[in-house]
Amino acid sequence: MQSTKKIRIGISSCLLGNKVRFDGGHKKDNWLVNILGEYVEYVPVCPEVEIGLPIPRETLRLVGDPDNPRLVTTKTYQDMTPRMKEYSAKRVNELEKENLCGFVFKRASPSSGMERVKVYKDVDPSTVKDTGAPSQKGIGIFARAFMEHFPLLPVEEEGRLGDAGLRENFIERIFAMQRWRELLDQPFSLHNLLEFHTRHKLLIMSHSVVHYRSMGKLIAHGKEIDPKELIQQYQTEFLTALKMKATVKKHTNVLQHIAGYFKKVLSADEKQEFQEVIKQYHSQLVPLIVPLTLCNHYVRKYDEKYLRSQWYLNPHPIELKLRNHV
Repeated sequence: MQSTKKIRIGISSCLLGNKVRFDGGHKKDNWLVNILGEYVEYVPVCPEVEIGLPIPRETLRLVGDPDNPRLVTTKTYQDMTPRMKEYSAKRVNELEKENLCGFVFKRASPSSGMERVKVYKDVDPSTVKDTGAPSQKGIGIFARAFMEHFPLLPVEEEGRLGDAGLRENFIERIFAMQRWRELLDQPFSLHNLLEFHTRHKLLIMSHSVVHYRSMGKLIAHGKEIDPKELIQQYQTEFLTALKMKATVKKHTNVLQHIAGYFKKVLSADEKQEFQEVIKQYHSQLVPLIVPLTLCNHYVRKYDEKYLRSQWYLNPHPIELKLRNHV
């Protein structure tokens, strides 16, 4: 069963419908607010407003070196870089106390875009009309500070969440992050860590077989490692593994692995049906929910206790319908 406690997620404030944009408007995302909002508690952040800029205000842009750009106003060319960097360093430290399980950034924002933000040539637009095509290799100043401070925390942009695969991967990760935080809230025991790992084995495998194997070795030698070091190593491996995108090929491998648990109980017709459905998924004729529905049916029918405990089969609420589209 999933925890009934809402997951705390950071988010660019305008995506919630808050009128904090430069023009006094917002960029409300209905899916984030009305669908995912049933399961998460948002912590809104608007760097521009929080550094004291008014609403409405002059627009901002990144200029100069994409790896270390400056943040300037587009008409009067005021340099906001020191103020934004000072704010960002302070804000990410404050956000440590929020126990966040992820963050959703505003696409293309010079403060909050997580990738492909436009970076213009470092010239005063009031004196030079044609500055040429901007580079699209920038990262928003606050987003960069956040991701450097929380390198393993799940992050996404609202624009990228329109991709079904990226959306499913992000939501899967924030629910896994919540389960990990709940484990950390308990007194440490190797037994609890082993149980956590066991229940996540197939989920980890669907992202990275390499990490699946290395984490198994880590747990096997758990008694030989200092608890704090073990927790840190496991956390890094676990979150790094889930950061790697699951693919049709990886899911197919896991589905075949699951099929092995039923080889002694399924009838010949059931085995054939199972393999046909897996093949249909592998050929991308049906979404992932189709073979998983059959998996869950067999788990209940034959009371397969190990698979019943696997988060892979139900990593997030079915009401989100995320695996209907991947």
